[in-house]
Amino acid sequence: MLELIDVSFAVDGEDGKKEIVKNVSLKIEERFVALTGPNGGGKSTLAKLIAGIYQPTSGKILLDGVDITNLSVTERARAGISYAFQAPVRFKGITVKDLINLAAGKPLSVAEACVYLSEVGLCARDYINREVNASLSGGELKRIEIATVLARGTGFTVFDEPEAGIDLWSFGNLINVFEKMHEKKGGTILIISHQERILNIADKIVVIAGGELQKMGTREEILPELLGAAGGACQTLPEKLS
Repeated sequence: MLELIDVSFAVDGEDGKKEIVKNVSLKIEERFVALTGPNGGGKSTLAKLIAGIYQPTSGKILLDGVDITNLSVTERARAGISYAFQAPVRFKGITVKDLINLAAGKPLSVAEACVYLSEVGLCARDYINREVNASLSGGELKRIEIATVLARGTGFTVFDEPEAGIDLWSFGNLINVFEKMHEKKGGTILIISHQERILNIADKIVVIAGGELQKMGTREEILPELLGAAGGACQTLPEKLS
């Protein structure tokens, strides 16, 4: 279980400190949790605070009851937190197989590494020895990053808009990947998304706007309200929330 207690994050601005996240307190222990809200509302910042990419200005973050507030991103990864970026990083000189081995924390056979690529809809033999560089499209990089997260197999995984850049790969397949992850490893998957089909699989939906926690509850409690706010037709529902 991950718990945030009065977590805030501020940066220096032209007019002094600017609060990006404001006193957010919540517990995350369900299978699938969706973090949603308008653009610029603090969702990605909150996810990076959880992963240790940013350090909170105040408040505490607990993982299974242990205070991890001051741990670095590397230390949090060792503690069992994975983070998948909205825009995956390119690594010149590193092959896809190298990256999957690093994620797994041990050398894998080609066959073992190929299993992870196959699970994200890539033909393994076409990618296993390719460099993770500019020759790969954004969609290919996104799927490779998801494959590395699968290889890590941590108890708490954060996906920042995982649907971005995978237009040619169906949402159904993406959702199947999440379900397989939970079947194999258990734990919690936190997904930042505006997409109704992803919100529809969430056990809990958390709405962040203006850096503050606006709403939190089960899918049945929160999704109808989001649908109503978006006029019942838009896939990017929270974009129209006030």
